[in-house]
Amino acid sequence: METKVRTRTAKTSSIRKVTVTAIMSAMSLVLMMLEFPIPIMPSFIKFDVSELPALITSFAFGPVWGVLVCLIKNLIHLANTHTAGVGELSNFLLGAVFVAVAGVFYKFRHNRKSAFLGSLAGDGIMTVAAFIINLFIVYPIYMKILIPEQVILGMYQDILPSVDSLWKAILIFNVPFTFVKGLADVLITFLIYHRLSPVLKGKS
Repeated sequence: METKVRTRTAKTSSIRKVTVTAIMSAMSLVLMMLEFPIPIMPSFIKFDVSELPALITSFAFGPVWGVLVCLIKNLIHLANTHTAGVGELSNFLLGAVFVAVAGVFYKFRHNRKSAFLGSLAGDGIMTVAAFIINLFIVYPIYMKILIPEQVILGMYQDILPSVDSLWKAILIFNVPFTFVKGLADVLITFLIYHRLSPVLKGKS
């Protein structure tokens, strides 16, 4: 009897995780579609807080589920891509790093301090990853199939003429942008997570 109860409880928990992940993926997609340009950034770089649902899911159910939200969001967004999938690839890689690191921190110590430190660590590591991923993966693909390097560099130079190389452009523009973007997700998460957590886990 006890075994059946445990099995039923585990099944219910799994169904809840799948359901919540699907809902959070949909929310993340909506937030991604509400992206908007920033005047101090090239026009192809947009600001959004679409990692917010993924970060919340990572805290609620673990890092794998948070990464899954990032994946589903970007796979669906491919149907509406304007970057031949390159933007979605970048968004997934950076978002996955962010929510995975934060989720791992929180998984081993479930308290507010650990969640906060984990979020900051995730944001910091994502920021470092932004330089590496953009320079060696995202931009080379982008330049090969969409826009030549000199055109991209020119878009940065329109804002800051002294930028004379792609790696400098990424370091000066993309890296701080990524950190601020992640920080926005962290701050909003901490404002709403303690209220959402019982609902997500079915404890309300």
